[in-house]
Amino acid sequence: MNSRAEIGQRELLAIDGEHGSKIVNEVASMSPTLSHGLVDFAFGEVFARAELGRRDREMITAGILGAMGGAEPQLCVHLNAALNVGADGDELIALAEHVAVYSGFPRALNLLREVISILNHRKVTRSIPPKRVRVGDHEVDLVDTGGELPPVILLHALGLDHRMWRDVIPILARTNRVIAYDLRGHGRAALAPCAANMDAFVADLATVMDSLRIPKASIVGLSFGGGIAQCFAIQHPSKVDRLTLVATTAWAQPAFVDRAEAAERDGMQAQIVPTLTRWFTMDALAVNDWTVRYARERVLRAHVEDWAATWRSFSTIHIDDRLSEISCPTLLLAGEMDPSTPPALMEKLSKAIPSAQFHVIKGAPHMLSLESPGPLADRIAAFLATH
Repeated sequence: MNSRAEIGQRELLAIDGEHGSKIVNEVASMSPTLSHGLVDFAFGEVFARAELGRRDREMITAGILGAMGGAEPQLCVHLNAALNVGADGDELIALAEHVAVYSGFPRALNLLREVISILNHRKVTRSIPPKRVRVGDHEVDLVDTGGELPPVILLHALGLDHRMWRDVIPILARTNRVIAYDLRGHGRAALAPCAANMDAFVADLATVMDSLRIPKASIVGLSFGGGIAQCFAIQHPSKVDRLTLVATTAWAQPAFVDRAEAAERDGMQAQIVPTLTRWFTMDALAVNDWTVRYARERVLRAHVEDWAATWRSFSTIHIDDRLSEISCPTLLLAGEMDPSTPPALMEKLSKAIPSAQFHVIKGAPHMLSLESPGPLADRIAAFLATH
């Protein structure tokens, strides 16, 4: 075997495993010339080059084949290969939506059909399509699993959106009606009228509950979402069944205003490194899977005025003298590897809330819902199930 053929075989194996080799053997039985061109040139010369990563090449290839149409067998091969080398189901759905812009809806719908078929066959987790809901003076994307189960509302971290909970929602939905929405200044609610303090976010949550006709719910908040959850439990105790606070604080820090000013001074690109290194472990950043890519894009695409206003709102949280008013059952969860709200700080918070439970999730960073969704969801589900 020549070197190009060997490199091509190895590349094919890395991308599509034994399935790819089987296809090449089938082609070789009919046309050795096409087989050599496929292995030696396509995979040995083009795909083997490192200027584009394997995931990027498979995403590009799937997009081209979807736009061309009439190549569904090859399209399915490359959609599967894209998943094999790290593409995410949500990214493939977004690819189909992107194709609609340049190649029209028929091609995009055909691509989407193949994507959904493969995701269903492989049981790949994807986001629940949200609905658009008016919340006072702005519009949000809101996910609601519906049904008659006890409701739980998830409040996301600063800089992200409701998709932060994607891998948590299916676990909680086994026993609860799960609701997650974009906070003011985030996701679809970008460029909504800026909040001056935490009260605006508390009022938004009350509006969401009223619009869904939910008189009482369990509330889960992570980081900034946890700050909202605490304020809401103090201001609206009759609306909160159970409270779960994840990687959060009740005490404003000078860093909150510093982060607002840093974005205004240096832009959002400069916020990526300090933010992601606070949120994730080094291992997760090195792997760079969907969760990290999603978080990076959300930070990069954030509007400076939204980012700055939200950090300044968080800097107004001054409820340490009112934590004793939280009377509902409360669970506090900390990530063992969290540098932002470390276990010691979370334990201090738990001692200020009457009868609060406290637990540390081993090996977890600040952004638990993204890097440790299973352990996080299991702890929340067990707490919600207690009487």
